[in-house]
Amino acid sequence: MPTTLEIITSDALSTRHGFFTRKGGASSGIFSGLNCGTGSTDQAEIVAINRARVAEAMGVAPQALVTVNQVHSAKVIPVIGPLGDRPQADGLVTATKGVLLAVLTADCQPVLFHDSAAGVIGATHAGWRGSVDGVLEATLDAMEALGARRSAIQAVIGPSISQAAYEVGPEFFDRFRDEDPDSARFFANGQGDRLLFDLPGYGLYRLRAAGVGHAEWTGHCTYRDAARFYSFRRTTHAGEADYGRLISTIRL
Repeated sequence: MPTTLEIITSDALSTRHGFFTRKGGASSGIFSGLNCGTGSTDQAEIVAINRARVAEAMGVAPQALVTVNQVHSAKVIPVIGPLGDRPQADGLVTATKGVLLAVLTADCQPVLFHDSAAGVIGATHAGWRGSVDGVLEATLDAMEALGARRSAIQAVIGPSISQAAYEVGPEFFDRFRDEDPDSARFFANGQGDRLLFDLPGYGLYRLRAAGVGHAEWTGHCTYRDAARFYSFRRTTHAGEADYGRLISTIRL
């Protein structure tokens, strides 16, 4: 299997970072490629190899790659070095050079943050629940606590499920509308009573409303491109038993 990794980057982030696709990994079968999810049923030693390849590509030792136990929360933790265990959280921030912040996704938004003047970075796993509950804003708060200025923060949303592939029910719409009536514009009509939700659009809306200096989405849909991305929803539709996790990373 080829070991060449594919890394998506953004000119908006002026520090080393990457939204990794599934290409170039050691996993096989339904996980074929660069599965970095320790919570998957893939072989642990193979996942460790994949994560080590990511660390190497980002110029750090494997132990410098920091992830958390993601639980779709609004909890964000500051990081100064390798974590002894993996606390439950969905965002990480640091001002420490050489620490590689990473989040895992398979349709949810991976969001990378950078304030170049302050030397502060962040990485956040933002699904619909975390986004509604304020994980993006909590990441900005945590970065400010380390010296960042909100108006100087650049935020980039990586490969996520696109609106055309994200069908939801009316109760889902009601929750968003009750939280914020303006969020109704991120829903389009689907089949019958189904609606199509624009998760990256909603993420950009939350980031811009929170006052970041710049926010963008890379434009990649995880559901539509099976050769490059893992997708929880695509796996569910295919009736597969499990799915791989994409990794997105940033360091100073």
